[in-house]
Amino acid sequence: MIQVEYQDQIAIVSLNRPDKRNALVPAMLEQLDRELKDCAHKARAVVLVGKGKSFCAGFDLKMCADDPGGETMRSLLSGLSTVVRTMRAMEIPVVLGVHGAAVAGGCALLGGADIVVADAQAKLGYPVVKIGVSPAVSAAFMMASIAAGPVRTRLLDTELISGRDALRIGLVHEVVEQPADLRKRTTEIAQTLTRKPGLGIQATKAWLNEITQPMTNNAQRGLEASLALTGSPEEQERLAKLWK
Repeated sequence: MIQVEYQDQIAIVSLNRPDKRNALVPAMLEQLDRELKDCAHKARAVVLVGKGKSFCAGFDLKMCADDPGGETMRSLLSGLSTVVRTMRAMEIPVVLGVHGAAVAGGCALLGGADIVVADAQAKLGYPVVKIGVSPAVSAAFMMASIAAGPVRTRLLDTELISGRDALRIGLVHEVVEQPADLRKRTTEIAQTLTRKPGLGIQATKAWLNEITQPMTNNAQRGLEASLALTGSPEEQERLAKLWK
């Protein structure tokens, strides 16, 4: 479900469940976390992208609907929080590329990246309140990256926005006009970063993490807030309607 390629000093990590638009399942997040940690010892930069038509459609909600007790949702939320924290803590830079869509849990992955590139027409957002789930797990990482006003709007408003609008609010840092250009551009950025002094990059990431720590310290509390709603009657009713 996760594919890793090495190109010079870059690890290109791909979400590889294209038939499901790279919808996340617990085992996929566990593998992604392991692969990212392994890449940190073998490369000087990571590029995270998705195979197929979309970067990531979020959690596999069919799997969640089939588990009314909420254990699958709890596992997904915990795994997502772990992966984003791993990305943040990595000593090497992480460049993430969004094509097609980055929705809900897929959009939450952006919070762990150092640089995010999206295609201009990609759709991004956090529509999870529609199914009775809180995106609180993402809030701390978003607050450490973009202004508080847009964070509130995006977490409460279930509408998706374009890559170009995401650039305007700082959710992404650069756009390309065509999805086909994304792999090339993210790799170019990663190559530029690998040519910089490794200790300089490492020290800079450590300092950036330190000054944003007051916000990311709330990551565990955000996870707990999201977990508190799993298995609720509202969540199960809405999931059942979605997959009826």
